[in-house]
Formats: sequence, structure tokens, C-alpha cells
Amino acid sequence: MVEIEEMDKRTTLDKQLEEDVGPVLLINKFNLDPQDVNQFLKAWASDAEIKQQPGFISTQLHRGIAGSSTFINYAIWESTSQFKQALSNSQFQAKMSEYPASAAGCPHVFKKIVIPGVCVD
Repeated sequence: MVEIEEMDKRTTLDKQLEEDVGPVLLINKFNLDPQDVNQFLKAWASDAEIKQQPGFISTQLHRGIAGSSTFINYAIWESTSQFKQALSNSQFQAKMSEYPASAAGCPHVFKKIVIPGVCVD
């Protein structure tokens, strides 16, 4: 089971999911014990079946270099409401038990912003 830590303690994931906006980017940082990497990768691959859910666009997993056991996952969703609905899916909930006990996740939802001349819409 993944232990959840808030990325921003003032704006929790639950609070974010109350606001219906989209598209959104979920970023989730995972830390775990080095000996649990293989179990984590298997659990994440199984968990990534969430891509079958309505509103899912894409996902990608990255690992820190030099033997790091820190991972970053990002996923793009059409809206926070669709992401919230996928999280409440019983199949998704059941997959949480597949993660190693050392896994700690830090999820947060973001919306793209525009900065003229730097970040496009």
C-alpha cells in the first residue's frame, strides 16, 4: 500500500479534486527502499491500467539516475472530475495493495499556465 504525503500541505489532493478543471497534469513522486524497486515497477505497470478509464490521456514514469529509488510519474487527464472518478474505481483501489510497504507517494494536480514568449497555451 502506498503511503500518501501531500506535496502542498495547504492545498491537499482532496481539495484539488473538488475543483472541476481540465485538462490537468498529475505529478506523483514516489520514494521507496532500493530493494523494493522491482515490486514497485510491477505494481505501477499493473496500476497503469487506469489508462482504460474515461478521461485518461497519457502517462509516463521516470526514475532518478545513479541508482536512485525515487520515481516521478506524470499523467494527463481531460479533467479533475474524470481523474477523481478513476481514483474511486474499485479495481484501482484494489491495486494499491500491490505496492511495496516502503512506497510513499506525493501526488499533486496541476493546470498549464501561459507566460507570453515562454509558455504557450
